[in-house]
Amino acid sequence: MSLAQVHYTSAAPGDEGTAGRFTAVGPGVSGALLAEIEPLVRYELPGGVPERPSDGELRSLPQAFGYFALSDGSRLVARSAPVRDTGGTGAGVRFHAHAVHLPPGVPLPGDRLPVEAWRSPHWVAVTPGGATPDPLALPPGPAAVSEGLDDFAVSRGPWLAAVLADLRRASDAETAGRPVALVERQCADVARWLGLASVTLPRESAERLTFTTYTRRPGSSASRVVGVLPEDAAAARAAGLRVHACAGPAPAGGTEDVWATTAARVWRSRSPELFREARELPGEPFAAGPLAVTALCAGIALGPDGRAAAAGWAADRPYALDAQRTGRLVEAIASPGIDDRTAAEFDAAGRLFGALEGRCPASVTAPLAAMLVTEAVRGGNGSLELPRRDAFAGPEGAEVAERLGPEILTELADTAGSRSVARTVQLLRVARLLGVDGTESLPGVVDRLAPALLAEASVAQEGPPGFAPALLELLDEQFEVRTALLGALDRIAPQDPGAVARFLERVALPFTGTQALPHLRMCAEVPEAMATLGGDRAAVWHRVLRAAGLSPFAEPLVLRTAVGLVWEDRAPTVEEARLLLDAATSDSHRVAGTWARLVDAALSTSAAGTSATGTSATGTSATGTDEAARLAHDLLRGFPGEIGGRERAGLLLLDLVRELRTGAPEPGWAERVRTLCAQAEPVEPALRERAHAALVERLLAPDRPGAELYDFVHGADAELIAAYDRTARTASVRSRLRTQPAYAADCFTVWTAHPHAGRAWPPVAAALLDDVLRPAVRGMSAEDVAEVEATVGRTGSSGRADAFRDWNRSSTLGRLGRRIAGRVRRG
Repeated sequence: MSLAQVHYTSAAPGDEGTAGRFTAVGPGVSGALLAEIEPLVRYELPGGVPERPSDGELRSLPQAFGYFALSDGSRLVARSAPVRDTGGTGAGVRFHAHAVHLPPGVPLPGDRLPVEAWRSPHWVAVTPGGATPDPLALPPGPAAVSEGLDDFAVSRGPWLAAVLADLRRASDAETAGRPVALVERQCADVARWLGLASVTLPRESAERLTFTTYTRRPGSSASRVVGVLPEDAAAARAAGLRVHACAGPAPAGGTEDVWATTAARVWRSRSPELFREARELPGEPFAAGPLAVTALCAGIALGPDGRAAAAGWAADRPYALDAQRTGRLVEAIASPGIDDRTAAEFDAAGRLFGALEGRCPASVTAPLAAMLVTEAVRGGNGSLELPRRDAFAGPEGAEVAERLGPEILTELADTAGSRSVARTVQLLRVARLLGVDGTESLPGVVDRLAPALLAEASVAQEGPPGFAPALLELLDEQFEVRTALLGALDRIAPQDPGAVARFLERVALPFTGTQALPHLRMCAEVPEAMATLGGDRAAVWHRVLRAAGLSPFAEPLVLRTAVGLVWEDRAPTVEEARLLLDAATSDSHRVAGTWARLVDAALSTSAAGTSATGTSATGTSATGTDEAARLAHDLLRGFPGEIGGRERAGLLLLDLVRELRTGAPEPGWAERVRTLCAQAEPVEPALRERAHAALVERLLAPDRPGAELYDFVHGADAELIAAYDRTARTASVRSRLRTQPAYAADCFTVWTAHPHAGRAWPPVAAALLDDVLRPAVRGMSAEDVAEVEATVGRTGSSGRADAFRDWNRSSTLGRLGRRIAGRVRRG
């Protein structure tokens, strides 16, 4: 099939306002397509070109060879080249563009790729005779672009992988990345890059890769790949293209694209035929596995990512390779000369071993097995998939065991270093695989392993920790390890039962056998008990305790475990603490250490308070802490040698509060409150407030001893006096003052009796007289006021009765004076 051709030349000297014109157009190329083609074939000279270049300078100018996709689905292959202007005194250089139009679905002659026409001798620099050229077949030239690509690839080694990765992305029909700019001093080198891509990429990808080998305006180019000279690299970067400065210093970094890295190694090994061979293997077009397998089987050394990709691909397709290639692949992956293997590579090698084991002779898989266990011991890869035990039954296994056994036992016995859970589990599993006897070191190993399990699980993310699968396999494989480890966990559970319970929720340890394991069973029971019984912590506690299968009288530590599980982050209420106290003897609580939680319950309950069931001397709620006080009394009696310091002072303070409100405490109330608060520091603010409130409520009662009031007033304790002031201003006190003349008389006597008792009391007493007592007296009837006055005289003296009359008169005169002043203002 003949292809239509187009010729375009730049404007002649003196043709102002035009860029150029079409000088010949083949049949089938419409005017609309010509308008689309024109900007694609224009040519702009590089900077610094002489006005009249020599023949050598003219030949050195870049040629723009391009491949473009047009809007109607057709394509265009074109070459724009500078030519000498022979028309007289012009600029000296013009350009001529020669293009071949490819209709949709029509390839170049010989089914060649567009880049292969780069060196064709059929490109012309003049318009053929006649207005319309004859259809002309354009076969590829005798020197295909693929010649010399090996040498070029080696010369561009530092850029090779990154450029191939970007060319692959640029050829993607759906997710093509930013256009790629290749900075070269010669446009022929840009064509060679495209030649590398045409060999490396699948054909359909290479056909989608539109390009131009030279442009001065990379930002406005419609091509996916553009070639630019070094002086135009900055413009390409400014336009947002992915720029590869192949004409400058070698780049510092590389690419994480494993396919591109492997392809670069193939090119540097001068083995491009492997790309075709790799494409015959199953897998995605740009999967690294097939190419990596092909390269390794051909003896090309790859990096760890390439080897991992090859092992992973072969593990997923164990029947894709014949026996010879499988053997070569295993030899390449397990080569003893490799020293840069990564964890991902070992994991892939482990999967490969698992896929080949039983399908290949042991002589084929033995190198992989030896490599895996050696890495498990010496490399510290705790997540490595280990071979089965029968892989080491032959002489190869004996040799590996002889080499690694002493190292395993030495590390397991080491108590100085910190060893991760995954590492310990791996060493124990490898020891069993190789038949290494570690019976003597096992008790010490599990005693260190048990707390490490909890510690590492506590900092892991949600879900099972990373070591869980290997740990469960270990416990399933080795009965003696399972028995010892579960026993060690059961022993440490009473110290931190919450941590053990959370661990068991994430790792389902197998402890359903005959071992007692009371603490582990309790830890395993608590999540379901809480989910079933909700907020009834007492019921949860009973259920968890039953799961232990032991009485707290026989094994007091089950008390500690149960309390830690149910009340891990809080103190029991006073009712719950009473339940705990009555569930076992004081000796059991003493051994278990749970008496401290009961003390916390009493003190925290006193701070939080409960609903009142009685009334104090001042009419306020007064018995909210009675249960806590009774608990405090029993705790002080049951654990006299254990409770000391601030906790003892707090319990004594709590008991004193009860006595102040309901009983007859020993004399010296205020001093005892001050002393116990000081000994209980840092005392809970609410407990201090309750103690102060109980004291001042008793001092505000008319039957309080005068000596206690005198000690209180002259003690000059600002906090206690402030508490007195707050309580005296409550509604209940104000109500009693208004309705009980005797109580009002008593308060007047107290609030006027100590005018010189330090600095704190006088202003408070004066304020109470004015702010609290005076409004109460104003609201009384004349008979009640007279009764107050008489009571003051009887309980005090005639002088104090006169003082009350003067105080009350001043109040009355004050009211009278205000009424008169108001009338004057109104007049």
